[in-house]
Amino acid sequence: MLKRVVMVLITAIVLSSCQTMSKEECAVADWRVVGEQDGAAGYEPQSRFARHVKACERAGVLADQTLWYQGYQQGLPRYCTPLNGLSVGRDGKSYANVCPVDLDAGFREGYSLGQAYYRKSSDIRSAESQIRSLEQAIRTDQDLIAKGQVDQREAERRIDNNRWKIRDLEREIGRMQSELRQIEVDMEDFRNRTVLRG
Repeated sequence: MLKRVVMVLITAIVLSSCQTMSKEECAVADWRVVGEQDGAAGYEPQSRFARHVKACERAGVLADQTLWYQGYQQGLPRYCTPLNGLSVGRDGKSYANVCPVDLDAGFREGYSLGQAYYRKSSDIRSAESQIRSLEQAIRTDQDLIAKGQVDQREAERRIDNNRWKIRDLEREIGRMQSELRQIEVDMEDFRNRTVLRG
């Protein structure tokens, strides 16, 4: 019985987390405002509106696509700025290709630069994680040697091999950090140029 109650609660939580709007929000929604907020957030329009429709059907409310789309178009220019493109890319978020033609190039320029920063930062974190794993492997082998539970020569060979890998990774991290600093300089230059153009 308790297991069933827990499963029902988990299902309710999962379903509610997928909903874009609550029943109460659906009942009082100004669809133009909802659309404007969605446009300003850069949501892909068809799937976002479909999720609103599904959420509000449960509340017995019919979503107004015309008003929503008018608002969506009003909200897009707030999303489709070069500086927001930089932020979206830097945060590792995806771009749903929603910007109008006249705003797309500027957004993509910022997005591309932000993505370069995100990827380089991720690569550095990945290398640092590899180092931590190798250091743990070294500690494990050292413990096994101390306890006499392993062939010492074989364990020492693994330790030496892992230390070489760590040195290589540290050199790689240094190179990537230098590249990241250049990307940061490029980002600051991009911000300054964008503000001057604005």
